[in-house]
Amino acid sequence: EVQLQASGGGLVQVGGSLKLSCAASGLVLEDVAIGWFRQAPGKEREAVICVSSRDGGWYYAASVQGRFTFSTDNAKNATYLRMNNLKPDDTAVYYCAVGYTSGGTCTNSHDYGHWGLGTQVTVSS
Repeated sequence: EVQLQASGGGLVQVGGSLKLSCAASGLVLEDVAIGWFRQAPGKEREAVICVSSRDGGWYYAASVQGRFTFSTDNAKNATYLRMNNLKPDDTAVYYCAVGYTSGGTCTNSHDYGHWGLGTQVTVSS
């Protein structure tokens, strides 16, 4: 059984930093697409950062480029989202997800068959 356990969310002031973690079990992260998505109130879920299982291609949302970084620890089978210089617009529930990307992009949430429960990130001004 595949399980993703996300953690690290919280309340932070504008300009602050958080690091989200996502521990995976039941599969090997090296073999799948990995995505970090977020959903703000009243908005659709959007891809923040992802890496394709098809060709290893990366995607960073324009709004987070230069502020968010993605990493994995193969030994721990975990993925991380480091968020710096947080802004109020970053307030959302953040999800990690894994799956198999078939097209030319890793941003399609329908390609991800397994999702973590989500962790709330709130940026106060």
